[in-house]
Amino acid sequence: MIRIILAQPRGFCAGVIRAIEIVDRSLERAGAPVYVRHEIVHNRHVVDTLRAKGAVFVENLSEVPSGAVTVFSAHGVARTVQAEAEARALSVLDATCPLVSKVHSQGRRYVKAGRTLVLIGHDGHPEVEGTIGQIDAPVYLVGSPEDVAALPIADDTPVAYVTQTTLSVDDTRTVIAALKARFGDIAGPETSDICYATQNRQSAVRALCAQVDILLVVGSPNSSNSNRLREIGVEEGLPSYLVADGGSLDPVWFEDVETVGLTAGASAPEELVQNVIEALGRLHPVVVEQLEGIEEKIEFRLPPALKRLAPRASGKMG
Repeated sequence: MIRIILAQPRGFCAGVIRAIEIVDRSLERAGAPVYVRHEIVHNRHVVDTLRAKGAVFVENLSEVPSGAVTVFSAHGVARTVQAEAEARALSVLDATCPLVSKVHSQGRRYVKAGRTLVLIGHDGHPEVEGTIGQIDAPVYLVGSPEDVAALPIADDTPVAYVTQTTLSVDDTRTVIAALKARFGDIAGPETSDICYATQNRQSAVRALCAQVDILLVVGSPNSSNSNRLREIGVEEGLPSYLVADGGSLDPVWFEDVETVGLTAGASAPEELVQNVIEALGRLHPVVVEQLEGIEEKIEFRLPPALKRLAPRASGKMG
């Protein structure tokens, strides 16, 4: 008998729920196809489900027919992308997570106040690219204390920092400490401005790791927050695996295992968690329980532009 303990909270956050609903509702109102710039969230199952309904995922707006309904992903986009969409008369629905938009606003305020902006994040991540593209000034990207030491900025420069939302307080602590140690005049957001979902899921995994023999994280390989949850398991000394669904399980992992910890990244739906439980149940008898934890009740409003979408008479475009 294997005991499965579920982390709480896990899976979808409010920003992801809002982004998926924007695509769903735009398909209902305007009909297919609806074009989505970049994966709406980093989860293959979610993307494939929306694609089957008529969503078309593109990396560049040049792939979108003029005038088409276009959704920006939850990760946010640069101002140049917004300007291109406007120039091509695209009917835009912005699914940028409100917490990401908040980072954009903070960055612009710091620059307006005369500070040099440092962004703590992962090079190449779409949220990082979008944030840098939202600031009309140079933005310096750092991901480690070593990066801070290498910054080509005078130590007496007034500096400010913002962070990628899929990083937690724990993830950014050493980098922020290095920034504060180097720059005497520095400003940054309160820790309460860190994404609640990222912090809650990481705290839940740390609590979970104290009670299990192995950690499974449901999520996609390109999901930053899902990868970080797996890394926490490794840091806690556990065999830890990132799995897309139940088909990713290796029976060898569960030899001599009594207790399995199970969680999901913020872009992974609960049905995939249940799929993993069912797959593990086919390998061994299981009993499932859930850790006590934070019950998230945050909801984000949908964009008003959704209500203005008109159905297309033909149901086809391009």
